[in-house]
Amino acid sequence: MNIQKMLKQAQQMQAKMQEAQEEIAAREFEVTAGGGKITVKATGAGDILGIKISKDVVDPNDVEMLEDLILTGVQKAIAEGRAIMQAEMGKVSGGMGLPPGMGF
Repeated sequence: MNIQKMLKQAQQMQAKMQEAQEEIAAREFEVTAGGGKITVKATGAGDILGIKISKDVVDPNDVEMLEDLILTGVQKAIAEGRAIMQAEMGKVSGGMGLPPGMGF
């Protein structure tokens, strides 16, 4: 095996992974919770851009439910971003099963 060729291929893959990570980090998406009562807009990097709350779930006598819905929405947004990142990195690495810390 040609070590130089392998190193060049590894560098090319690393560059593709970096490019894909940047693209995904900038991508925006929305998730909902509570049957659409809460909408969270986030980036692939996990930055929360906005939260929309339906007026019919705002009950001053049940603040805990609203807190739970918001938390669920934020958790779903973060999980969605991670899932997208993992899927895209799998495509770039060609399913090579890179060890933890390699690539992203």
